[in-house]
Amino acid sequence: MIVIRNGTSLKLQRRLHRGFSVDQAEFIKTVVNVLEKQDVRYMIVGSLVSSQLGNARYTYDVDIVIEVNALQVLTLCSAFPMGEFYWSREAALEAVRTRRQFNIIHNTSGNKVDFMIARQTPWSKMELSRRTRRIIVPNCLAYTASAADVILAKMAFFKDGGSDKHLRDIAGMFQVSGDEIERGYIEEWAERLELREVWQIILKKLEQEEN
Repeated sequence: MIVIRNGTSLKLQRRLHRGFSVDQAEFIKTVVNVLEKQDVRYMIVGSLVSSQLGNARYTYDVDIVIEVNALQVLTLCSAFPMGEFYWSREAALEAVRTRRQFNIIHNTSGNKVDFMIARQTPWSKMELSRRTRRIIVPNCLAYTASAADVILAKMAFFKDGGSDKHLRDIAGMFQVSGDEIERGYIEEWAERLELREVWQIILKKLEQEEN
């Protein structure tokens, strides 16, 4: 049986470093454990990673890219018992068919994982091939997207009408983990993904901060 500490109120949750609650850390460890036991190719992406590499920002959602077929996704879902977790068989299968996403929610704590089916675009394949191993929450070693790929994804979200939080996340990553970020790689893929204008905005902000 999967055990995750109860309680939805943030006031009642003891916080860990980087802004995570006990509930969320346990949830993440549970999800990672299932993925690795089933030998699913995966990588954690999004704000969970940018919070590790930059300024902490709490989010209930955990974004994970997975590479699975229809049978594998149902096996994955079955590891999260109905009643303790919410998930939809139909949504999971549709996500695999359309290469989109579905979610699994822990009913008591409200924590959620968004499983995004890996796409077949050149950058998506590159991103998954470049995944790295890092401690994502205390006592949990997991695969995550590289710092540069997290930045590229946030640049794309911003271009598509996302909020300025993505630019703030990127700025925080450069401030905290600048030495880890491959600028040449970002420049190359910013051009190929038609994100050059967003990259110029980021470079201008970085230059202003340095001066």
